[in-house]
Amino acid sequence: GKARLWEPRRLRLRLFSAAGQLVTTGRRRILRLARHWPWTGHITAALDRLTQLPDPG
Repeated sequence: GKARLWEPRRLRLRLFSAAGQLVTTGRRRILRLARHWPWTGHITAALDRLTQLPDPG
């Protein structure tokens, strides 16, 4: 979509300005992003794609 056309500067701005919390529960860390944020869908889709990559080791 449109996120593919973002320049690195704009991508960095949108990633680092996202409202969220890093929560530790048990031995897991969970990143909770605000649902009302306009780019939450793009960020979660990118994180899902990263988890689907094969393990390099």
